Amino acid sequence: MSTDQHVDAFWACRPRLLGIAYGMLGELGEAEDVVQEAWLRWDRADRAEIRNGEAFLVTVTTRLAVDRLRSAQRRRETYVGPWLPEPLVNDADGAPDDPERRVIEAERLSLALLGALERLNPIERAVLILRDAFDLEYGEIGDVVGRSPANVRQIAVRARAHAGDQSRTRPVSADEQQRLATAFMAAALAGDVDAIREALAADAILYTDGGGVVSAARKPIYGSDKIARFLVGVQRKPEFVPDIEYTVVSVNGDFGVRMVSPTAGFVGIVAVQVQDREIVAVRLFANPERFG
Repeated sequence: MSTDQHVDAFWACRPRLLGIAYGMLGELGEAEDVVQEAWLRWDRADRAEIRNGEAFLVTVTTRLAVDRLRSAQRRRETYVGPWLPEPLVNDADGAPDDPERRVIEAERLSLALLGALERLNPIERAVLILRDAFDLEYGEIGDVVGRSPANVRQIAVRARAHAGDQSRTRPVSADEQQRLATAFMAAALAGDVDAIREALAADAILYTDGGGVVSAARKPIYGSDKIARFLVGVQRKPEFVPDIEYTVVSVNGDFGVRMVSPTAGFVGIVAVQVQDREIVAVRLFANPERFG
């Protein structure tokens, strides 16, 4: 393989590698660092010994991500409040311009899935990402994680049980998703407790990520009534920013809103998760050090 072919082979795989690393880590910047390290190892590798370039790169990327995730999990344990995956935010009127982000979205790496994967250890997470999101066979995954195909199959079953099956929901059309999410946002902006409550599933969950930098709930809030009262209460606090400008966006494929203030700058990103024709989760990304 010539040098040009070697470089081209890496760039052909790069979107897939970035998707795997993002699925493993839940942070795009960390994923990009992993893929850069994978490139360095690819560039230094003995080309004569590489029989399958894509398999080599997937293996290197996954193992690097596993190592980095072990370190990241220790940091997340000390994070103030719930740690949320980094959202992929795009204009609401179309797919992302970045082809690598299109790959990530095409692999169904939703915030719900990434959040569920936080319950898993790094090997379980790798197996589930490679199998369910990237459709690798058990034998191929075994080569990546150093386990037998039978063991990988067992790990996948166990991981799905721990994470919850994200595939057993009825699909919701984009129009229905937007209708439900728009009703919720309108109710929240109006400070209407009853309307917010009506817009949510009874057992909905609100996650707010402030990281100790801005005021936010340090634990998830469960139930439509508590969520409604929390959202209205926030708007009554002295530190609430009144001059917020709202832009509709797509957040990992879900309906969302970006909030920016001309005076205060970044305020937050809201992502609304619709499942089985109900809003089951709302995620508020408010830590400017991570999302601003």
